[in-house]
Amino acid sequence: MGAIYRREMGAFFTSGVAYVFLSVYALLSGIFFFYGVIGSATSDMSAMFGSMFIVVLFLIPILTMKLMSEEKKNRTDQGLLTAPIGLWSIVLGKYFAALTLFVIAESIVFIYSIFVAVYGDIVWSTLLGNYFAMLFLGAAFIAVGVFVSSLTENQMASAVASMLALFVLYLFDSLAANISNEHIQKAMLSLSFYSRYVEFTSGVFNLSSILFFISTAFIFNFFTVRVLDKRRWG
Repeated sequence: MGAIYRREMGAFFTSGVAYVFLSVYALLSGIFFFYGVIGSATSDMSAMFGSMFIVVLFLIPILTMKLMSEEKKNRTDQGLLTAPIGLWSIVLGKYFAALTLFVIAESIVFIYSIFVAVYGDIVWSTLLGNYFAMLFLGAAFIAVGVFVSSLTENQMASAVASMLALFVLYLFDSLAANISNEHIQKAMLSLSFYSRYVEFTSGVFNLSSILFFISTAFIFNFFTVRVLDKRRWG
């Protein structure tokens, strides 16, 4: 797994994906920080984190679009699949490389927090709650993106399909509101990414939501392993 991880981290920076991702994330988070925190004269950055949900929804597919699809396009996937390395090691090496880059981008919030701390008091427990909420959300979204990337050899198709998939997950609350059947509505709300994420930005710590995001990441990584396993023997 270590070799795959290092290779993917290097590929992110040599291809320029890392610089684009980090720059756009910093720019958009900076805009939301300026208007949501500085413009509102508050030290609470929850509003900024709430707005970043949509940004992450569109940025993560750019981060994951080439992880699996490029291997298939360049016909290097067969060499990788026949190498003496487990499928889980391949998937997790790529997954954790993307997650590492996401953590680097997200950590810019601590630069903002230092700036705010100079002029006001920060409730660090709330800030860390928001930080980890975004981390868990990103971990789940990246797993979805890696899975979608494993289904195609076209990077743009992977990015668009991932965005659509994540956008549908975002709409679960709105879709549930239009369903009259109470049981179906509750089932859809229980799968809502947005409502679980907003709980954290509102200062509510919910262990079940953490388990939900971690379980989602595991399930979609498992799906990716199954896709590779089928391709190996197909």
